[in-house]
Amino acid sequence: MKSLVIVESPAKAKTINKYLGNDYQVLASMGHVRDLPAKKLGVDIEKDFKPTYEVILSRKKTMAQLKSAAATVDKIFLAPDPDREGEAIAWHLAQELGVGAKKKIYRLTFHEITKQAIQEAIKNPTIINQEKVDAQQARRILDRLVGYQISPILGRKIRQGLSAGRVQSVAVLLVVNREKEILAFIIEEYWSIIANLKKHNAQAQITAKLEKIDDKKASIPNKERTDEILADLSGKPFIISAIAKRQKKQNPAPPFITSKLQQEASRKLRWTAKKTMSVAQQLYEGLDIGEDSPVGLITYMRTDSVRVAQVVQVEVASYIQKKYGKEYTPEKPPIYKSKASAQEAHEAIRPTTVGYEPDTIKQYLSLDQYRLYKLIWNRFVASQMDPAILEITTADIVIQAKNKYLFRIAGSVVKFNGFMAVYVESKDEEDDEEKEGILPSLDEGEKLDLLGLDGKQHFTQPPPRYTEATLIKALEEKGIGRPSTYAPTISTIQDREYVEKQEGSFRPTEIGMLVTDVLIGAFPDIINIDFTASMEENLDKIEEGAVNWVTVLKDFYQPFSEALKNAGDKIQDVKKQQETLTAVKCEKCGSQMVIKLGRNGKFLGCSKYPECKSTTPFDVDEQGNISAVKAETTEEICDKCSSPMVIKLGRNGKFLACSAYPKCKNAKPINQDTGEVQETTTDVKCAKCGSQMVVKLGRNGKFLGCSNYPECKSTTPFEVDEQGNIKAVKIETTEEVCDKCNSPMVIKIGRNGKFLACSAYPKCKNAKPLNKGTKGVNAAKTETTGIGVTCMVIDENGKECGGNIVRKSSRKGFFYGCDNYPACKFATWDEPTNNKCPNCGQMLVRKVKKGEEVMLCVKKDCAYNEGR
Repeated sequence: MKSLVIVESPAKAKTINKYLGNDYQVLASMGHVRDLPAKKLGVDIEKDFKPTYEVILSRKKTMAQLKSAAATVDKIFLAPDPDREGEAIAWHLAQELGVGAKKKIYRLTFHEITKQAIQEAIKNPTIINQEKVDAQQARRILDRLVGYQISPILGRKIRQGLSAGRVQSVAVLLVVNREKEILAFIIEEYWSIIANLKKHNAQAQITAKLEKIDDKKASIPNKERTDEILADLSGKPFIISAIAKRQKKQNPAPPFITSKLQQEASRKLRWTAKKTMSVAQQLYEGLDIGEDSPVGLITYMRTDSVRVAQVVQVEVASYIQKKYGKEYTPEKPPIYKSKASAQEAHEAIRPTTVGYEPDTIKQYLSLDQYRLYKLIWNRFVASQMDPAILEITTADIVIQAKNKYLFRIAGSVVKFNGFMAVYVESKDEEDDEEKEGILPSLDEGEKLDLLGLDGKQHFTQPPPRYTEATLIKALEEKGIGRPSTYAPTISTIQDREYVEKQEGSFRPTEIGMLVTDVLIGAFPDIINIDFTASMEENLDKIEEGAVNWVTVLKDFYQPFSEALKNAGDKIQDVKKQQETLTAVKCEKCGSQMVIKLGRNGKFLGCSKYPECKSTTPFDVDEQGNISAVKAETTEEICDKCSSPMVIKLGRNGKFLACSAYPKCKNAKPINQDTGEVQETTTDVKCAKCGSQMVVKLGRNGKFLGCSNYPECKSTTPFEVDEQGNIKAVKIETTEEVCDKCNSPMVIKIGRNGKFLACSAYPKCKNAKPLNKGTKGVNAAKTETTGIGVTCMVIDENGKECGGNIVRKSSRKGFFYGCDNYPACKFATWDEPTNNKCPNCGQMLVRKVKKGEEVMLCVKKDCAYNEGR
């Protein structure tokens, strides 16, 4: 009888199935199968925080298939990832599959997807680690308690749609605190003095910097002091008084752990943490690389351990000696020390074998896969090589005038490149001592020619804003979160619009600053860096079996529940607090205007609201004075009530609005590039009522609409001839008959091309896409267009469709579907790609979100889309 192996994703299943053969059926759970309820707390606080789990709606069909497969086997091997989340998935699967059936359920753990690792895991199955499950369960309940009970308060007191999280709110706090440091920073002036020198009868220039004055570090506050020093040095000889040379050993960086991989990919590849983990997942789960396909190329990518298996170190040492020479190979394999909280059962992120050199398998990888694999491969190989040797040279020049001045010349040269032959780690801040600069031969007592003395003005700089790399570094150093949480946390705080990325650095938004201040005021012991770090330590202790998970939750919930009771008093209605009374008078009723907080930021609203609904944007000058942004007047007259039209500013830019608002709500769009009103009266007559047609701008571009709107809603496309005359485009007739009202069907043009519409519109709004069977229409014009993407939709049996994705048109615009329709009913508005979701194996689609291109899974509830 076959045995059943369950993993998270189809890609992982495909790779593992190759190694196990016909005696095993390998299926995918598509990630988590159970979770807390979506619409209620799901935690019984009075009964030791007993959670209520239910099968996730989108996993019910998957779970039914797994139960059906489990009924035909006597052994079930659960093989999700070897971390807390993977252990929890295995436990939930066991709970579901073990109900009402006596099955032998085993746990498989492995850290790389290779034949040897998988077969070794099958030979030595284990049981589910309950301590890991408890740690994950405690983390999930903690997050539910915090998010589910604080978020509604934010919604009531500030605005709907806001959320709080145990880790996400502290990540925002870091960004907010850094911004406050920058705003509070006082810039100070200082100067440096550089001597430009050269050897006698030589061309090469040498730079010496003033380091000390009277044996103290040189501190030059202003130009006046600089000029005094320059005058004191005038005419003085520059004679080398001492030369020192020393060798410095520079060790390679350890192999990657998750946080360091994310940081380095951010620096070298300019990738987000989310993208890095997505591509790493593909490399881990297995790719087709020729005869050995599919094969996992790297070890598990969520780890905080730098440990490397001894057998692997032997392999890489042999490779280094053969490829680079004996001098690059250490006598003993290097040993790197992981941090105290690291899970040493894991290994560092490394290639599963150094034999798969990046360039030899490049043809099988996408560009992103190749770039990340090369980064991991290079870092690992370099980590197993001998250190580099630098020669650091310093030459001091002492000048005695009114004061004693010490100038220093410094340079370094690489004497042996060692690991640098393969890889050098990027740094957020460069080490001046290690900046390579070859100096000419210098001797003590040698006089150098002075080419010039330069005083340079500088200003102290505030601490830099966090980049993605430095924020991950800060989270790691402060113990906030764990390897699996860095990427989703950073994605979440951006998607919640608490922070925004500008020029590669994070800045808190106005709402992010406000929410953070409110949370700190109400929950100072919860939204707290030290508390969050200590809670992560407690979760580690639960996993180690050192503490009970219920005890940890009780210790947390007692002060948290007290804070919740008092939150209503501490968090006054922020909307009201933000309503600052100003000296600006309402143009409608003369009342004072107040600053209000809306979903798009702050604005001025009438203090007599809701009796008066007047609003306007405002400016703040350098003195802090508030003034309303006056509506620009125009010569346009409202065609509804004959009041003057004015230009107002909305969230999408300027638009034309009636000055009689809110009595008259007439508004017209304005071209944001030219500033022109989009409606132009024409000589074209309306085919319905005989009124003049006007040029209007809609979401799909310009069109002709009846000037008698809304009484007449007639519209039609138009064209402009060589003389600039506007003409209505004649509607093409067809032999088709409307199946709703029996009127003739005509061809109209929408933003996505031609379509069939009922001629009785708007009384009948029947519309259809053009197709090859439309009578009286050239079928060649209706062909769908292939985009070179294969349909990867997975059916109920776990098989891919294999059809071709084509671009189709509908009444709502172009969309993408499978040419196997109706057998395959896949359809999406977003552009499909040939990339697979690392979590569930379904297709990834390309979408532009907030001005940035992102990849999303077609399964809306896939964990890959969390936080987006």
